[in-house]
Amino acid sequence: MTDAIMVRFKKLSESARVPEYAHPGDSGMDMFASEDAVVKAGGFCLVCTGVAAAIPDGFEGQVRPRSGLALRSGIFVLNSPGTVDSNYRGELKVILANFGKEDFHVSRGMRIAQLVICRVPNVIAAECMELDETGRGANGFGSSGL
Repeated sequence: MTDAIMVRFKKLSESARVPEYAHPGDSGMDMFASEDAVVKAGGFCLVCTGVAAAIPDGFEGQVRPRSGLALRSGIFVLNSPGTVDSNYRGELKVILANFGKEDFHVSRGMRIAQLVICRVPNVIAAECMELDETGRGANGFGSSGL
């Protein structure tokens, strides 16, 4: 892989498991719970992974839901995608939301989310008096049809 980057992970607890790819070519690394938890039906819960990361400058970690949990149990990452900045060195935690009708039990070692590492540009914000015109203009939500 020519564009591989190194992300260092530190285990903060005995029960922690470093994120890993399930299959070659996957975009997201599985993130694992380091604790048991219950996400109440219709509620949300912060779940610890027991892992911290050193994401290189110019990159971010995006915490995303797992499609299987969403389909089978209605479990989503509430602020998806959650952002892990390159200068953050604290524990990676996941806000799980339960849109299902039953409480969801998280067990230690369970795959609860995915971590995707993405390149992000350094943006220079420039205030201006006018913006260029486009075909869409200011048309917002629903403007492209159903």
